[in-house]
Amino acid sequence: MSVAYKNSVKTRRDAWRTIQAIQNKEELKVSLPPFHNVHFQGNKFLPLISMYKDKIENELKEICTDVLNLLDNHLLSNSHNPEAIVFYQKMKGDYFRYLGEFMIGDERKKVIDSAQDSYKKASDEAEKLKTTHPIRLGLALNYSVFYYEILGQPDVACKLAKNAFDNAIADLETLEEEEYRDSATIMQLLRDNLTLWTSDLVEGADANQLGDEI
Repeated sequence: MSVAYKNSVKTRRDAWRTIQAIQNKEELKVSLPPFHNVHFQGNKFLPLISMYKDKIENELKEICTDVLNLLDNHLLSNSHNPEAIVFYQKMKGDYFRYLGEFMIGDERKKVIDSAQDSYKKASDEAEKLKTTHPIRLGLALNYSVFYYEILGQPDVACKLAKNAFDNAIADLETLEEEEYRDSATIMQLLRDNLTLWTSDLVEGADANQLGDEI
């Protein structure tokens, strides 16, 4: 279920980012002065671009709302062990985060606050899991992406990711082979993000590099 919804949302998130980049490019053309008597015609495409972007956003809202209702009304209310609670609260935070990627104004603030609340509940419950547990590591990975991409706090994102990575490293040798593969994969993603984000911090770049997530 999680993979099915994630794949459905991913195609639309990618499409939204592409159309947003195209819109920015066309808007820049309109704002530029004529160059050697050549006038850009970008403005004639903007209504079509805007209409298509609205279509993608409406599809994203529909899917995310469907998932969030399913989580609240069925999955979380029937979950009683830490693994399930952490997984579903993380999932809830993820889908509020996806809404926060394109919503604006008060709507954006509301979904961001809801994402923060869900991630925080998942983190509190995750203290009951081993530091090397894939679900706990996956939560740390996505929560740190939330801090970096949505809240624009790369220092907090790096601290969260580093703590999760360092704590898991200390217990990695105690894992069996199958557990090791799952945990090591997510730890590699944490390390990749840390490398990327630390580089941005050193260079003083904005939070515009998309991190890995699961």
